Amino acid sequence: GSFSSPESNLPSPVKQEQAKAETLPDLNAKILYEDWDDVPPSSALEEISEEEAVQIIAEPLLPLQSSTLRDYVDHSETLAKLVHLGVDLSQVEKRQKAGQLLLTLDFEKDIRKILLFLKDVGIEDNQLGPFLTKNPYILAEDLEALETRVAYLKSKKFSKAEITQMVSRAPYLLLFSVERLDNRLGFFKNELGLSVKKTKDLVIRLPRLLTGKLEPVKENLQICQIELGFQRNEIQQIVFKTPKILTASKKRLKQTFDYLHNIMGIPHHMLTRFPQVFNSKLLRIRERHMFLTFLGRAQYDPAQPSYISLDQLVSLPDEVFCTEIAKASTQDFEKFLKTL
Repeated sequence: GSFSSPESNLPSPVKQEQAKAETLPDLNAKILYEDWDDVPPSSALEEISEEEAVQIIAEPLLPLQSSTLRDYVDHSETLAKLVHLGVDLSQVEKRQKAGQLLLTLDFEKDIRKILLFLKDVGIEDNQLGPFLTKNPYILAEDLEALETRVAYLKSKKFSKAEITQMVSRAPYLLLFSVERLDNRLGFFKNELGLSVKKTKDLVIRLPRLLTGKLEPVKENLQICQIELGFQRNEIQQIVFKTPKILTASKKRLKQTFDYLHNIMGIPHHMLTRFPQVFNSKLLRIRERHMFLTFLGRAQYDPAQPSYISLDQLVSLPDEVFCTEIAKASTQDFEKFLKTL
């Protein structure tokens, strides 16, 4: 989808003629404006006495040049209602042209229908504000286009709960056209040789794979194959178990592999069985491995009786790691770390 906004500075919002009392659509919101409808609006042509003229309180002038959306809240019913929803304007204005965009939208005409759509997708009331803070651009999208994208995901057999989870975790997901989403799903299916079911599972767990850039993903796949020496079927298993490896820092990926494989002697097939080790901090791996080496317990061969799995090495909290794996006290471990 596309969204266009004027290039100029923030435009002066047009003041609504009357602020009528109304509540937001099923959002348990309090009434934002008191209802003065029982007093008819005065005609511009009606003559008034000097006493009445003195009593008229002038409306505060709109900020002419403003760098912050906060200055507009008192003058814009739309902004006031978005703030009430929990939208953080200070974050929104950091996003390119998002501030200008919000000032061109009308709450009733443009925004209410998108809120109802998001609620229908499964975004909870208390999540609407945080969601729109991250992706204000969705408010300018064509409703039919948004519904088509959700229908596409349903046609690919994503359940309602899965779609809710994906949209919540990757707020930009619904800005992408059906063609783009289809190409992305096709890329991961073909590049990794995954079944349809496994491809779906992958993007449900890490939906930003559908919205982020593909270049880093392609580079990480190449690193795994060419530099780290994994086979294609091993890469498939690694990615399926640990999708984050596709977006991990290249430097960290290489350093962690180098330590595990070349220093600790862990073979490729073992790393394939427990790729979650790549999510661990290298410092944690190194400290624990050195402590086990110091104690003569660094045994990572499953054929040996004193075998320690990579899971046990990195996943356990210090206390359990020390008592159950290293057979030592946490004080011993802390003392050892001071000698490094």
